[in-house]
Amino acid sequence: MKKKFKLGVIGCGYMGSAIIRGVVLSDFINPKKIVVSDLIENNLDKINELGVFTCNSNKYVAENSEYLLVAVKPQNFNALINSLGDYKPEKIISVMAGIKKQTIKEALGRYTVRVARCMPNLPCSIGSGAMGIDMSDFNGDTDDTDFISNIFNNLGVVLSIDESKIDAVIGISGSGPAYAFMFIDSLIDAGVQQGLSKDEAKILAVQTVLGAAEMVQREEEPLSELIMRVCSKGGTTIEAVKVLEENRFRAIVSGAVAACVKRAKELSE
Repeated sequence: MKKKFKLGVIGCGYMGSAIIRGVVLSDFINPKKIVVSDLIENNLDKINELGVFTCNSNKYVAENSEYLLVAVKPQNFNALINSLGDYKPEKIISVMAGIKKQTIKEALGRYTVRVARCMPNLPCSIGSGAMGIDMSDFNGDTDDTDFISNIFNNLGVVLSIDESKIDAVIGISGSGPAYAFMFIDSLIDAGVQQGLSKDEAKILAVQTVLGAAEMVQREEEPLSELIMRVCSKGGTTIEAVKVLEENRFRAIVSGAVAACVKRAKELSE
């Protein structure tokens, strides 16, 4: 039986609303074909302007949508399953960190349900996201894979991967914006300490990070070569790099990612 809505979204926090905005503003789906539920009324108020249908019933969303996108916190997964009652969705797109496809199927008691698992990140809200997605349950059905891919293609760069790599994606791109924000914030603070105003330091720090990222994307040289292009012998940059190396900058980043991945694995157990 044909469903009333093309896409149903359960959970309208930062990530859920980012996906909804990206899909609607790209004109990929008519907002009248999207239904959204959230227990927090204020979250729904923030997206009402987009023209999507909103409600407080997860079960209604699941029953009336062809594709069900689940964007709740992993800690709320069991409550979500209970809220669906005896209804078993057929096509699920999950952006829950740490919740495996098999876990979703077992919780629903329906092993024939097809689940796509994606890990987007916060910059999806401005169309500059980076995400990994496993759509292997939908292999062989191009209508499904095209639809799911296009949801996220409108939000940024999409990498098709096996689910076994999702935790690593969480550690790099899923949580990565927080690391980048911290680095930029630290540069700004350092600039202020050296005599710049906060606004001046912010302009320089933000554009420097943007420019460096664009060079990495454009240039074919390895990153080690790009680093050395800035570090002239006996110059200023080499002194800064020495301090970063002496304080184990790379090890700190690696340890942070490892801690993030460890927590993602814990959530899946």
